[in-house]
Amino acid sequence: MTICSKSHICVFCSTENCMSSADCCNSRMRQIDEPSLAFAFLRPTCVKLTKEQTVRNVQQLNLQLKEVSDTALQQLQEYVLFPLRFVLKTPSIKKESLIQVVVEGIGYVLGTTCVLSWELLRELFSELCLCLSSPLDPGKPALISEELKAAVLCGLDALLHAASGDIIFELYKPAMLPGLGAAVSLLLALGEQEKSRKIQAAALKVLLMMLFKCDCPELHLTTDQEKSRTLGSTFACFLPGIARAVTRVITGDVRQGHVVTIRAIRVWYQTVGLVMADEQLSNSKAVEQPETDLGKAGELLVKRTLTWKKDTSEKLAILLKKIISCTSAHQHWKVRLEMVILSEHLLSTCKESLGDCVSPLLEALVGMVNDETPTVRDKCCAVLENMALNRQEDGNQTFTNVLSENLHSLATSLPRLMRTSDDQHKLFILSVFHGYLKILGLQVSVVLNSATHLQRISKALVQVLELDVTDVHIVEERSSSSLADTDAVPHETHTQRKHFLYFTDAKIFLSLQQICRLLGYYGNLYLLVDHFMDLYRESLAYRKQCAMILNEIICGAAGVGVAVTLERDPVSRDDLKSAVMSIIEEYISLNNWHLTTNSEGVDRDEDRHFEQSRVLPIANNAQSTNIHFLQVTKHSTISQLNSNIWQICIQLEGIGSFALALGRDFQLFLMTVLYPILEKVGDKTMLISQSALCSMWDVCHACGYSSLKELINFNSDYLLNDISLNLQRLSLHPHAPQVLAVMFCYSDSSLLPLVDDVVQDVLASLDQSYDERAPVFCAVLHSLMKALVRWFPAKIKEPSSLTGAKSQNSLDIRQFLLDYYRLKKQAEGCLEEEEDEKLDTEVPSFAPECDMDEEDVNMKPALPVNISMAKAVMERCIHLLSHPSLLLRLKVLDVLELCVCVLTADEDVLLPLSHRCWPALLNRLTNDDPLAVLRAFRVLCTLGETCGDFLRRRVSKDVLPRLTAMLLKQAPVSARSGPVYSHTLAYKLQLAVLQGLGSLSLRLDLVDGDLDLVSEACLPYLSCRQPLQLQEACLSVFRHLVQVDPDRVWFLLNEVYCPHSYQPPHEDLPKVWLSGMGQEKNEHTHNVLKLLEAIAD
Repeated sequence: MTICSKSHICVFCSTENCMSSADCCNSRMRQIDEPSLAFAFLRPTCVKLTKEQTVRNVQQLNLQLKEVSDTALQQLQEYVLFPLRFVLKTPSIKKESLIQVVVEGIGYVLGTTCVLSWELLRELFSELCLCLSSPLDPGKPALISEELKAAVLCGLDALLHAASGDIIFELYKPAMLPGLGAAVSLLLALGEQEKSRKIQAAALKVLLMMLFKCDCPELHLTTDQEKSRTLGSTFACFLPGIARAVTRVITGDVRQGHVVTIRAIRVWYQTVGLVMADEQLSNSKAVEQPETDLGKAGELLVKRTLTWKKDTSEKLAILLKKIISCTSAHQHWKVRLEMVILSEHLLSTCKESLGDCVSPLLEALVGMVNDETPTVRDKCCAVLENMALNRQEDGNQTFTNVLSENLHSLATSLPRLMRTSDDQHKLFILSVFHGYLKILGLQVSVVLNSATHLQRISKALVQVLELDVTDVHIVEERSSSSLADTDAVPHETHTQRKHFLYFTDAKIFLSLQQICRLLGYYGNLYLLVDHFMDLYRESLAYRKQCAMILNEIICGAAGVGVAVTLERDPVSRDDLKSAVMSIIEEYISLNNWHLTTNSEGVDRDEDRHFEQSRVLPIANNAQSTNIHFLQVTKHSTISQLNSNIWQICIQLEGIGSFALALGRDFQLFLMTVLYPILEKVGDKTMLISQSALCSMWDVCHACGYSSLKELINFNSDYLLNDISLNLQRLSLHPHAPQVLAVMFCYSDSSLLPLVDDVVQDVLASLDQSYDERAPVFCAVLHSLMKALVRWFPAKIKEPSSLTGAKSQNSLDIRQFLLDYYRLKKQAEGCLEEEEDEKLDTEVPSFAPECDMDEEDVNMKPALPVNISMAKAVMERCIHLLSHPSLLLRLKVLDVLELCVCVLTADEDVLLPLSHRCWPALLNRLTNDDPLAVLRAFRVLCTLGETCGDFLRRRVSKDVLPRLTAMLLKQAPVSARSGPVYSHTLAYKLQLAVLQGLGSLSLRLDLVDGDLDLVSEACLPYLSCRQPLQLQEACLSVFRHLVQVDPDRVWFLLNEVYCPHSYQPPHEDLPKVWLSGMGQEKNEHTHNVLKLLEAIAD
């Protein structure tokens, strides 16, 4: 069986009339081998086709051709082609279907035979090209079907493959330039303008075949030096057109697919590599002299002189840059791989001729050193390593010098490119930058010794890394009033994403990080640190960027998070620690650590007595002698504030990075950095607080601590020593209370004995200046109390009424009657004296009028530390409850609530203090801003959980009437309000009172008139017209009241709406009549039924 040796897809086989593969094989087994028999078999059809040029006759001939063997067909080649060519030559209007089957037949013959005649090759080449060209404009493709175009291109491809080596080169002689040029123009037009990917790819494949660089797997003719020179001279005439047109294809619509793009790239570099080959242009005398008497064809010839070579190189460099910019970051990895092959081919064959293209080609290679696809990356690295080892560029200039000069040039243009390019191109540019550093390797240190190179690179990096500081949310976001617990979410999730001025893609920032780390890894550490520290000090505009770069340089020098191909000797740990120390000292210096980060009036009021100075902790005594005055200006712009915030955050990130870089060696720096970091953890700006917290976690991990609590506890001795000393000079060290508050938040009860003296210092300082420093100290006391509540959780006792209700399992009728008789006698006055005695027993035994013996006081055991602290704090809160500042009163009420929670464990301490604070608390409840009333009511509810008996009469007499009056007054307002009402302060006050009133009534065990007062005030909120949350809160009140007196609540609800009529069990008993009986459903019905069902259950 004979198998076709042609690998290209024959259009023949794509038609509807083609045979199946099985039929084809069977046909081949029965083929005619004898030329005479084949001639006799084909002759009638050929004669018939010559006379009648129809599609049917052509198809019949095509089918018969398949019955003839390749050997026989080779001898009958011209005879068989004659009728097919005759159809094409006939000067009449022919249908496209006829031309298509004719061309398919020609293609089949050429695919199975070899063209041995120059005349046949020339004529077939012209005839096929005429099928593609427009009759009106021969230089442009005809408006024919895609099927016909595909068939003709397939025929041309078969013709070029079938031409023998002896005659094919006749096609490239100067006399053939006009026809060859027309063919090239047609193929370029089809490759550029066609919408069909198949036709584009086929046209480009024919161009490759004309260059003897076909990418099919068949064996092709090889060209020696002389024939290559002939090809180069011929295609030099077409180089401008081919280069420009193919460049447009490469940089065209990405929807054309990667196959077309790859083939176009191949055409480009094969053409350029052939015409601009160093072998051909190095010896201009060896160039073949053109034939004489060429006429106008001679004018088309191009003389490849030195001037021509230089001009062509410059023009090709422009096109090459366009190609690289579009393909270097192409989505398909095969396109990027083809670009690596392009660079390798041109640098190996045309490095001298294409002098202007060497830098772009190196740039393309270097940009793919870090490609995400291993195939591309490995190929690129192999090419570069081979060039670095074996090649010399530009005579005496080494490969390293070329790379360094390219790096300098790229650094010069980097800021402009980052401003004008899209993110994809920016990423490629940075990949190139990164690649240069990676290839230079150990030579980076030598390059950076050049002041020009270092200056260019540093300025490029600081300009590219400029942050966008216009976002108002950075200033607006404030940290919560209470710091997070120690079991917070891992700090990585809180890291704020930076917003840069010239790019948005996170991959670009990662690439810049890698660049900086490579500089640190290969560069001279002291040189880089000194250079960027100088920039840091010189310019406020560059300070944030320099800090980012320094952070990454240290990480790179330590080998953290840096990918390298060539390792260098590790940096000395002493050198690394010395560099880190110098950077940290600059970061936490006075001018760079305590910057203005807010301009709110509240913050200015709280800090106005600290405006004079911002200094470091005691651990940095050397700095305290040089006090600068950093005024908080009212005219600070949002950008200035944001810039300061980001600078502090970047410096905090740097400290965390240094800790990870040094590992356990960072223990030496803890006394220097821990206090400043704790300051920033307690900062009011959320971004700074979160960054400081992340930095603390980094320090924990680096130094081997399992948690923030362990970090603080192990270093609490010198921290507390600093705080204690700084509290004595608070005007110079205003952040000492803030540090103490953070320690309370992130430590545990083991800190309490150590902190006792410091707490006493805080209280003493508060006693000396209630007006000036009260806000700062109250924040510290709030943190202390919150920590005590967390460390010593209190157990709340069950209310007596609730326990009694639980123990009462069933109703005893006999006991009920006895109780009824006793109560009736009491009502008649028979038990008046006994009632008086009971009332007398309710007088509190701890009244301030009672004098206690001094001996009894001395015999009492010492209070626990937590109780004594809470007692001392609560005593201060009593005095501050009447402070004129609303914000301070709110903070004091929060502290007071926490004090009550702590002192719940010792009622002997809590009850006297509650008695003392009652007048001030009552004033807050009844005569203050609604915000203060809200907080005061919350304190009252907390007190009610422990001091029920103490508060019962006071609440009944002084508080309940005002609260219930407020509820009754606001009920009609909330009932007719819209959705906006839920955002008002009145609504929030209603909701808070209703949410707390039920539990308060239960804890205080309210009875009789007080219960009626609460019930009547809450009844309007059972209306379905009230906001839903108020209804739910009201239902909660009644559920608590049911636990106090279910009968009274049941009766009250049935007076509003009674769903049933109750018949007496005996006719002698009077009928029961409730006001709610017989009423229609109303606005209260739904919630009343809910409560009645709950009581019945």
